[in-house]
Amino acid sequence: MQQEYYLGIMSGTSLDGVDIALMAFGEKTQFIASQFTPMPADLRQDLLQLISQGNSTLQRLGELDQRLALLYANTVNHFLTSHQLQPQQIRAIGCHGQTVWHAPQGNFPFTMQLGDMNLLATRTGIDVVGDFRRKDMAFGGQGAPLVPAFHQAWFYDENWATVVLNIGGISNISVLFPHQPIIGYDTGTGNALMDGWIERHLGKSYDADGQWAGSGNVRAELLTEMLKEPYFQQPPPKSTGRELFNLVWLEKTLEKTTALLGEIPPQDVQATLLEFTAQSIALALNQLETPLPRRLLVCGGGAKNGLLMARLQSLLPQWQCRPTNDEGLDADYVEAAAFAWLAYRRIHNQPSNLPSVTGAKRAVSLGAIFPAEKQA
Repeated sequence: MQQEYYLGIMSGTSLDGVDIALMAFGEKTQFIASQFTPMPADLRQDLLQLISQGNSTLQRLGELDQRLALLYANTVNHFLTSHQLQPQQIRAIGCHGQTVWHAPQGNFPFTMQLGDMNLLATRTGIDVVGDFRRKDMAFGGQGAPLVPAFHQAWFYDENWATVVLNIGGISNISVLFPHQPIIGYDTGTGNALMDGWIERHLGKSYDADGQWAGSGNVRAELLTEMLKEPYFQQPPPKSTGRELFNLVWLEKTLEKTTALLGEIPPQDVQATLLEFTAQSIALALNQLETPLPRRLLVCGGGAKNGLLMARLQSLLPQWQCRPTNDEGLDADYVEAAAFAWLAYRRIHNQPSNLPSVTGAKRAVSLGAIFPAEKQA
């Protein structure tokens, strides 16, 4: 089989920027190169406002759709130039788009990602595969998480009970146990609440290495209140996002606690948020049973938070915790690599969802193809 090259683009719930990964598929699968482009501050603020408030004018929505597409296109073109690549060398781009709302429950389940794929294809001269989630939802699935199928392709090992943990804005797991159906779901918040809280109080977009959290004390009463969130009692398949775990949710939880205990110092809230992320992940993993040795492969921004990683290892003594870098895939670019793989599967019309993960009625090839209309 001829080797083909794909670009994967991901801008996740953390809204920190755009990850791009160059992958090769065919005779063998290779992670070749990657690049990160920070999200422009004005675009990030506009997206945060939209996601937190859940309403917008149609004009504002349409403009954000265009602004994101232009950001993606500029990111791709800069990547191609810096790696001395031509558009015709890339078979397709797999672009997730920016999720602004994900609501798989209710009478009319839907998910919304922004980023005009037609504009991205036109500005780069490369075919684009996008809109990955809605086909799964059309078949009764959650439309998330989609990366477990890629995790299975890259990380599965019959000698290990493997869980791949992605800690982005939201945390999600892929459970790759031999001789068991693959499952995967969102465990709860990841960095989203910690990022939002430190930005509000210190003007920083994230808590580097958990230093601010480390300066505070975990408040047991607040942690207990957070863990009462009904989402944690729901059985998988399930998925969540910033539409639940946001600063409004945090403020409501804080109100219940401070009414009894008085004001809590901001650094103590941050310490408790880090512990909340760690404990909600541990809660999910402690429900898994296996006789095999266990390994937890961590990716996403949370993999670089030393305090969070230490707490996970402490809460999960039976698990060997380490970043996905140890398995040949940079922890920062696993999701971008996954969307390159999903694009490859769509171009070749191969199934790419896992019904055991999403709850869809059957396996289907995810994504819609947006041709670049290359000139002859």
